[in-house]
Amino acid sequence: MKLFYRFRGNQAIKQLILLVFLISVVSCKDAKEDVSNTTETNTETKAQTEKQSVLIETFKYNPKDDLIISVHRGGKGLKHYPENCLETLKYVNDSIPAIYEIDVAQTRDNVLVLMHDNTLERTTTGTDRLNKYTYEELQAFNLVDDYGNETTFKIPTLKEVLLWAKQNNVVLTLDKKRSVSFDAIVALVKQVEAEDVSILITYDIKQATEAYALAPNLMLSVSARNQKELDWLLHSKIPTQNMLAFTGTKLSPNQFYKTVQSHGIKTMLGTLGNLDKQAKAKGEVPYKVWRDKGIDLFATDRPFDVAKALNITK
Repeated sequence: MKLFYRFRGNQAIKQLILLVFLISVVSCKDAKEDVSNTTETNTETKAQTEKQSVLIETFKYNPKDDLIISVHRGGKGLKHYPENCLETLKYVNDSIPAIYEIDVAQTRDNVLVLMHDNTLERTTTGTDRLNKYTYEELQAFNLVDDYGNETTFKIPTLKEVLLWAKQNNVVLTLDKKRSVSFDAIVALVKQVEAEDVSILITYDIKQATEAYALAPNLMLSVSARNQKELDWLLHSKIPTQNMLAFTGTKLSPNQFYKTVQSHGIKTMLGTLGNLDKQAKAKGEVPYKVWRDKGIDLFATDRPFDVAKALNITK
């Protein structure tokens, strides 16, 4: 008899434990859904209350629009004009219409600056990792062009470049390096009210979702190199009107560009690297062929050559 009651007691305890466990699981699920719903609501509220970037309208796909040149790293391979340099942006912008891809890094004292590499050796007269220096300490170094020529130009802050772009109505695509958060970049863009000249670059659906949650009023460069990546984006919470589709550095079938554009999204082909080399070897003719495929933007290391080949002038 004692054994029977002990058994019944154990069963009751097990049932109680199971009941508590099930309640906790349901509560956690409800909590997660509440957090998810709150995040979505906050994003929607931001989109409604914050000023929408004019780029969301101007970068909407239109088959009648001219091809846009996107200058990789703000200008590469230019003698006496280094990459990610404000003076280089001004130099190119004086000659051709273009937008500019620039790389955003962060100093030891949390100043956002333009720099592609983690270290200073290739593009400046300095050495070691950039984030070991404060911004003031970096002023001891000069920028170096792609041919090793030292210039008198200094590493610029993102703030001064944003202000220049805003003053001159020049569009920048901001490529976040690992040392930087989207929060920091978005905060600075908002601080100087540069929403109308800023596009955030993302490389996967996770980054795109994060960037959109932080800045639903900004244009995003999103990775759509194939149908799978495009489907991820189309099934996300990100409106297609916020998307500029980077389709990679290899050519896609013509139909893929048309599919992307059917959703109102402009397409960007990265000609930088191999495709630029092919164009140079073939007398620039490929640029015309790629444009005639219906591609909307070329991200290139050869902006002057593209402009000349396609007769793009200011």
